[in-house]
Amino acid sequence: MEEKIKYELEFPIQASPSLLYNYIATPSGLSEWYADNVNSRGEMFTFIWEGSEEKAKLISKKSGERVKFRWVADEDTSYYFEIRIQVDDITKDVSIMITDFAEEDEVDEGKMLWENMISDLKQVLGSV
Repeated sequence: MEEKIKYELEFPIQASPSLLYNYIATPSGLSEWYADNVNSRGEMFTFIWEGSEEKAKLISKKSGERVKFRWVADEDTSYYFEIRIQVDDITKDVSIMITDFAEEDEVDEGKMLWENMISDLKQVLGSV
């Protein structure tokens, strides 16, 4: 199996961190922008897109700040994706930081996918 490459993205967003956290950490929030539907049982989240399902385990979270998931398909690896809320101490500007992994020839595609999803999130928040 090919090594995946870690990449990070930053998206400035106009929303309060506490509101944003509900959209990144709860099934109902995630289903507003990340997937068509999201269900969870404990730490297991099921993401549904156009009839296909992917399962991910919530491997860590810090209330009001970040969530980190590992796809079940990547269970025996160190790969994960993290959505983190970052607030600038001085300006109080809010950004969403994404950390994800993709195979070398899929990094650009992965970045584009995140850009589209964050754009959807901004629309849901009215922060366009």
